[in-house]
Amino acid sequence: MGTIIVGLILVLIVSLIIRSMVKDKKSGKSIQCGGSCSHCAGHCSAPCDTPSNRD
Repeated sequence: MGTIIVGLILVLIVSLIIRSMVKDKKSGKSIQCGGSCSHCAGHCSAPCDTPSNRD
């Protein structure tokens, strides 16, 4: 019985994480890029000419 409860809790946590990632992706955020082109050499899809992305 305890194994089932722990499994359900883990499934819930993973589904909330995935939901959050999908929501961020739809809003234009990326989990791969911090928006700093000096750190990734501009390989990400973030526009480097915006003031918030310049270092």
